[in-house]
Amino acid sequence: MNRTATQYAAADHALTVLLAGVPAAAWSAPSPCEGWSAADVVGHLITTQREFLGTHGVDLGAAPDLAPDPAAAWRAHAAAVAAALTDDAVPDREFEGFFGPTTVGATFLQFYVWDMLVHRWDIARAAGVDAGLTADELDRIEEGAESFGPALYTDGVCGAAVDAPETAPRETRVLARLGRVA
Repeated sequence: MNRTATQYAAADHALTVLLAGVPAAAWSAPSPCEGWSAADVVGHLITTQREFLGTHGVDLGAAPDLAPDPAAAWRAHAAAVAAALTDDAVPDREFEGFFGPTTVGATFLQFYVWDMLVHRWDIARAAGVDAGLTADELDRIEEGAESFGPALYTDGVCGAAVDAPETAPRETRVLARLGRVA
């Protein structure tokens, strides 16, 4: 598998495990994303990935229905994305991105896989469970935040950074940079 497919699979595995453990009542719980429930966060991940890949010629078929079971909707969506990403022509497709010339794979890793890591934390917070972010994943979140520069704080990306004590756990400090309070 190519790098994009491999990293997507890793992020998907951890997210799928988390979603499988979300109690039914927690899907409507508010997430750290203002105005979004845990289910809304899953819907956002599905919608944005589908829109991006669709814009670049990838047909994922009909979108799964989120309402009856957000975890099942994610699994169906993720399987379609994983299948599409295994075709090396998809991640290698070049286009003019927000930051200049890039590829579908580079953008998918920089933003959409990064988004899966960050939103895994949001869903976990809504459900009252541990996101289980590893040190490597926290590194990726930090690297992703750096790569956005000032665009990190534009509307629709992240809220303004919040203060976290230097003595706080690393996860708390990393997520505080993205406007999240642990």
